[in-house]
Amino acid sequence: MTDETPPLDGLEPVLSLAELAARLGVPVQTLYDLRSQGRGPRAFRVGRHLKVRAREVDAWLSRPEAADDATCADGSEW
Repeated sequence: MTDETPPLDGLEPVLSLAELAARLGVPVQTLYDLRSQGRGPRAFRVGRHLKVRAREVDAWLSRPEAADDATCADGSEW
């Protein structure tokens, strides 16, 4: 994530689910579905709004990559 607003007073960048969905090119509902299945990024509420820390998105996106690497390492194909 490179174009988040810079941290203010030590706060790290956060995204709304709509912002994250737009960056990933998926519907917002997909993120809600993944979260309800325990497979989405960790988020927190600010009032009624869900927010996701940029570092949580990076960690969440790296998990499927690591799983793909482990699957391919044993010689199997996708």
